[in-house]
Amino acid sequence: MEIYQKDDMLATKNITPGLRVYGEKLINEEEDEYRLWNPHRSKLAAALLNGLENFKLEKDFKVLYLGASTGTTVSHISDVVSDGIIYAVEFSPVSMRKLNNLCKIRPNIAPLLNDATKPKNYIDLVEKVDLVYCDVAQPNQSELFMKNMNLFLKDGGQGLLMIKARSIDVVQKPKKIFKEEERKLKSNGFSILQKVKLEPYEKDHAGFLIEKSF
Repeated sequence: MEIYQKDDMLATKNITPGLRVYGEKLINEEEDEYRLWNPHRSKLAAALLNGLENFKLEKDFKVLYLGASTGTTVSHISDVVSDGIIYAVEFSPVSMRKLNNLCKIRPNIAPLLNDATKPKNYIDLVEKVDLVYCDVAQPNQSELFMKNMNLFLKDGGQGLLMIKARSIDVVQKPKKIFKEEERKLKSNGFSILQKVKLEPYEKDHAGFLIEKSF
């Protein structure tokens, strides 16, 4: 996995040298340029800094990204899977306009203006993938994640689910919410490889690294 440590931060090697995505700092070393990866802007960077292990992301990976937004985290994954492809699903037309601009300069991102709760709507557009990454702040985020995992994940692939507790229930304690989401996943045939809290970068969030157990 080509993720680097630069200036006490994570960084990815920029596949579009000289171009920033969200105002991130660029560092040049010899013939290569690196983009510093802000954990306050990316839950994946926060999870990695907080000890996410055994997470696979290789150069030729195919990734289904649910909740792509304007492409901050997508762009760093794009750097890593330079020979692969990211199917970036986003429901908001406003966010999709910005994401489309990113895709014009990063050909390994395929934007899909679609609803991640209805994966059969894009079943003809997405092939089997090595990773399903989900960052959709909805009460049914685990359910939509499982639907997409069942339809698109290759045998031996992984899923990474970023759970925002306050999108599920504003009253219950996050610890209880995370436990209930874990129960749902396990009862539907998924194994939790690791759980990582995202504080201090994101409050009341946790990342679940997941694989199919059937």
